[in-house]
Amino acid sequence: MPVALLYLGILVVAFLLLIVRPQRRQMAAHRALVASLEVGDEVVTSGGIYGTIKAIDGEGTLDLEVSPGVVLHVARGAIAQRIGPEVIGGSTSDDAGDGSGDGAVGGA
Repeated sequence: MPVALLYLGILVVAFLLLIVRPQRRQMAAHRALVASLEVGDEVVTSGGIYGTIKAIDGEGTLDLEVSPGVVLHVARGAIAQRIGPEVIGGSTSDDAGDGSGDGAVGGA
C-alpha cells in the first residue's frame, strides 16, 4: 500500500512539472503580449489573420486593419503574436529599402 501511494505521488509531481508549469508560463506570456499591444503594431490572430492595429477599445476589443479600408473588430485575446518587420516575407528591415540590394534577380 505505501508503495502505491509513492507511485501516485511521483505521478502527481511529474504531471505538475511537465504539464501545469509550462502551460502557466505560456498563459502568462500571452497575457503580457495582450497587455502590451499598441496602435500600429502588426499582429497575427489565432485564426491566422495578419493585420495592423488601428484602434484599441477599453472593453477588450480592437480594430484590426487587414487590407487598406478593411477593418475587423476582434477580441484582444485573439491576438496570437506580434509581427516585427524582420519576420514579414522573410526579409529584415535592412533588406527593405530602395531595391538596390545584393539580392536582386537578374543580371548585372
